[in-house]
Amino acid sequence: MPLPIRLLAVDIDGTLLNSQFHIAEADINALRRAQESGVEVILVTGRRHTFALPMALQLGFDLWLISSNGAITRSLSGETFHRDMMPAETCRHLCNDMPAFRGNMVITFDTESKGALVLERMDELTVSIQKWLEKNIHYIDFVTPIQKAVVADPVQAMFCGPIARMQRAIQSLEVCSVRKCVTIVRTEYPHRDLSIVDILNRNCSKGHALERWAAHRGVPREQVMAIGDNYNDVEMLAFAGVPFIMGNACAELKSNGWQVTTSNDECGVAAAVEKVLG
Repeated sequence: MPLPIRLLAVDIDGTLLNSQFHIAEADINALRRAQESGVEVILVTGRRHTFALPMALQLGFDLWLISSNGAITRSLSGETFHRDMMPAETCRHLCNDMPAFRGNMVITFDTESKGALVLERMDELTVSIQKWLEKNIHYIDFVTPIQKAVVADPVQAMFCGPIARMQRAIQSLEVCSVRKCVTIVRTEYPHRDLSIVDILNRNCSKGHALERWAAHRGVPREQVMAIGDNYNDVEMLAFAGVPFIMGNACAELKSNGWQVTTSNDECGVAAAVEKVLG
């Protein structure tokens, strides 16, 4: 019998990772069964490629990752399929347009050395993403003003902070000079009062990257399954012919008509895979 799906795209944070930032054994086993049955599994995440690798390696099989919310598509071994970078000039204009939020700003470059992440200062970021800063400290460089660091095309710019403050940042972004040149993607964690606002190249998203990969693999969207939990997953779920939203997602996202699986603390990935593949 032909498989109902041929490509399975899975978000990491809030989806594959539970609230303790671990992958449940049941979810790992479900993805292994899918892969062994002939379904290609691809992880699709807002994380940088390197920061997503430890999760991918736990699955125990070879796969590709779409990282930085669609900007990079790369294999476990480091082979790059596609990069959708923000033009340096656009990023410099963005820095100039957002002076009130410089303390919340991080610029990411596609390198694995000091300077991969550039900040002006850490004080406004520390409370919101302390653990992330600690784990990435060897990649962080401090440059003031931050636009001086933009001598090559970055992967993205990012603003992090409390939800209310990031809502004000989005309002500023909507009227900035480069608005028509960029994509604004937000990820929210209300229980942590944390919002991450990613600024990507125009038309860059998880959905666009997944559509590109499916076309490369010759898989029609009807045979693409996607599982996600947050606002940055919307384009990916809208593209997939078989979309699942996690039970821990907010009510707004669960009202979009997608199938709802159990939460990330209840092995929602495994439950969705079981429902489709049996």
